[in-house]
Formats: sequence, C-alpha cells, structure tokens
Amino acid sequence: MKRKLMFLSLAAIGFASCNGGFKQGDAGLLYNIHTSKGGAHIKEGDFMSVNMVIKTDGDSVLVNTYDVGHPTLTPMPKPQSKGDIYAGIGMLGEGDSATFKISTDSIFKNGAQRPPGLKGKFLVFQVKIEKVIAKGNLTDQVFRGRVEDYGKTLSAGMKAQEPAKIAKYIADHNLKLSKTKSGLNYVITSPGSGPTAAVGDTAVIKYAGRLLSGKVFDTNIKEVFIKEKVQGDPNRPFDAIRVPVGAARVIPGWDEGLQLMTKGSKAIFVIPSDLAYKEQGIGPIGPFTPIMFDMELVDIVHPNPNAPKPVVPQMMPQAQQAPTSQAPTQAPAQKK
Repeated sequence: MKRKLMFLSLAAIGFASCNGGFKQGDAGLLYNIHTSKGGAHIKEGDFMSVNMVIKTDGDSVLVNTYDVGHPTLTPMPKPQSKGDIYAGIGMLGEGDSATFKISTDSIFKNGAQRPPGLKGKFLVFQVKIEKVIAKGNLTDQVFRGRVEDYGKTLSAGMKAQEPAKIAKYIADHNLKLSKTKSGLNYVITSPGSGPTAAVGDTAVIKYAGRLLSGKVFDTNIKEVFIKEKVQGDPNRPFDAIRVPVGAARVIPGWDEGLQLMTKGSKAIFVIPSDLAYKEQGIGPIGPFTPIMFDMELVDIVHPNPNAPKPVVPQMMPQAQQAPTSQAPTQAPAQKK
C-alpha cells in the first residue's frame, strides 16, 4: 500500500513538473494560482473588473488590458463548457491572480472559427481580478447602482491620471514638444516645404497610431504593420489616406495637427483624450486614454476654385451639420 501511495505521489510530482507547475482541472484546463486572498469565488451574475493578458504558448500577445490602461468590466457569465476560461475565473475571488492554459482545439470547436495565423496548442490567460461586486441577494436596482458607482470612480481615476501619463511619456522619450491652447502636444520632426495645410484642403497621409505603452493599434505603413505584429489583414492596401482638413471627419487632434504641417513634413502628435476618444474610448483605446501618432503629410490637395458649386433647391430645408466622427479617418483606417 505504501509503495502504491509513493508511486502516486511521484506521478503527481512528475505531472506537475511536465506542465510547468500547473495543476489540471476539468476538461484538461491547466491552472496555476499565483495569489489567493481567500475571499469568496466569483459566481455567475457577479460583476468583475479583470486585467488580463492572452498569449499563445509561443508568447505572441493577442490581448493585453494593461496596454489599454484599464481593466475589462463585465458580468460573470455562465461557463460555455467545462474547462473554459470562465470555469477558471470561477476559481478566483477579488485580488486573486492566476495563469490558465486552455487547448486551442477545445476553444475553436463546434464551428468556432480559428483566427488566421494562430499557432500553438494552447492559449495562455494571465488573469488578475481587480474588483468583484457580488450580486447575491441584491435587487437589480441596487446591484446596477453599485456597478455604476464603481465605473464612475474608475473613470474619474483614469481622467485624473491622464496628465501624468502624458508627462511621463514625453519625459521617457525625451521629446521636445510644443503644446497648443487646446492641449495638443506636437513636434515637427522633419520639415517640409510650402504653406501649411488649411481648412478645405485634402491631406494625403501616412501614419502609425500607438498607445503610450508603445503598442501600435493602427497604421497604413506596411513595414510598421509587419514589424509591430499589428492584428489585421497583412494583404490589405497600405496606401496613403486622404483626409479633408478641418471638416470634422477625424478626431480633433488630427484636424488641428494637420494644419501645423507642410507638404512632405513629418510630425509626432501626443493627443489627450479630450482631442481623441474622450470618455467613451474605441476598440483597443480605453476611456480617457491619450494616444500618439507618427505622421507624414505626403501631399496637400487644394480645392479647385473653378469647380461648379452644388445647386440647392430653394425649398429644401437647410442640411444639418454632419456630426463629428470618432475616427481619425473614414477609410481605410476607420478605427482611428
């Protein structure tokens, strides 16, 4: 009997060693709990604030909420299957952290489409539970109120931290920037020639947009796209885009910054959220998140003064001004 118990113990040690210290849960879920505060575990319907890094087992990062600058806020759903990421998160409580490894075969099954280019046998989830608001016996109204109060507190903190983030980025990169009255930080890194772009012109632009962490979230420069491993179609056109200057078709930071550039010039814009995506954020850009752009003004196309003016019928009501887009460009960089 003792020999059998010893054999089982050695087998368990060997298994843990083969999996890098990971333990095995349901349906092949591998987990390694780094921090456990001993609190109640997250239950279906609870609200949670989670920081997470998702990687392939080859260390290619797919998602990183730390780059975005804020955790993901979400209710805890019912696990879709045994051993999925939510089954893993259900093992944690507020303040806990863990790493989970889940087989890609188990994630992309039953018709789920595997992302093109995704390699490896596992996805690795590094999870930190920042906050849990338990639903328990709370009424829906009280529960929603607590969630909203937490969201407001988190947003207020992010807004308050923004000036310090910008100042640190500028200092860390030793940038000598000028600042406009609106708060746009810019420097012309390579001068062009001729007059600056003006309202009514069309700017032809190459750009790379980055979070202050350095992560590129969009670009129309193929070399940057490949080097920085930007998610998206590497075969899409990488042409310079055309932006109407001063037409409120792009974020305010672009509309103002383009009017500081001449044909052929290059610049760096460090744009506060007030001149970008404000409290809403968009895609990988979180609320109250400053962003930066490497810009090149390839050409300036002036309006044709001889172009025929559109004829508006006298009885037609005056058209309302088009709302300001949240995107720096309409196409192809609609995420700006």
